[in-house]
Amino acid sequence: MKHKIALLADVHGNASALKAVIEACIKDGVTDYWFLGDLIMPGPGGNNLFELLDSVNITTFVKGNWEDCFLDVLDKDIDLENATDIYVSRLVQYLCENLDDHHIKLIKKLPLHLTKQINGLSISISHNLHSKNYGGDLWPTNSQENFDQLFVNEDDDIAIYAHTHQQILRYSSNGQLIINPGSVGQPHSKWNKLHSDLRAQYAVLEIDKTGVAEVKFKKVAYDVENEIKNAIDNNLPYLDLYQEMRETGKTYTHDIDLLQKINDRLNYKREIINYFGL
Repeated sequence: MKHKIALLADVHGNASALKAVIEACIKDGVTDYWFLGDLIMPGPGGNNLFELLDSVNITTFVKGNWEDCFLDVLDKDIDLENATDIYVSRLVQYLCENLDDHHIKLIKKLPLHLTKQINGLSISISHNLHSKNYGGDLWPTNSQENFDQLFVNEDDDIAIYAHTHQQILRYSSNGQLIINPGSVGQPHSKWNKLHSDLRAQYAVLEIDKTGVAEVKFKKVAYDVENEIKNAIDNNLPYLDLYQEMRETGKTYTHDIDLLQKINDRLNYKREIINYFGL
């Protein structure tokens, strides 16, 4: 049987981009959908993100670092003196107010790593490393030995990961295939001209009875203005930052000084203390 697998990752709350990608995949005759983590935050998407995935019967879903950030806040693991922690916690508060309980339960059950068998090929699937869905270990310019760590099981033929928000195809030291489909909702490049292309990214892996028939890296445009309108209509916290992110690709997760000013001005620290009972 031929499998045409959509590899989707790093939506980051951008339902408009996810909708455009799924529509393109349906037109392209995709048969399977695998999601590699970071579905939520900082965008306004909530239940609609899960409904979009449900509409195409996602068969694989691993946990990204932003899902773990969500769960950490629910567990009240929050540094109230850290501006980024306040930022994430306020986004989690927003999400809790816009997410059904069964979706929260699903997030709690997500695995860090899965292995799939497709037409005799063993495929490792994770957001980043098998046991570590955060950090810069697999940044594209890092050493070969870092990428070899994707193959904890030496019999795996292919490793698929996400997290870096950049489309990558490379090989392990032993010749095993490594694929990163890029980011649906928040693409990134260190090179300015490439970074200016903010279309939604994904990949399609085609496996036939002989083996890997094709790997296609895809990009699709989506309605950015509609996504910004969704954020406005849903009273998304840090709205100005999200609007600039959608228009320029700039992110603010680690801009401590700016986040501190916003947190102080809008009294977000007190708000999350009250909401989470800290």
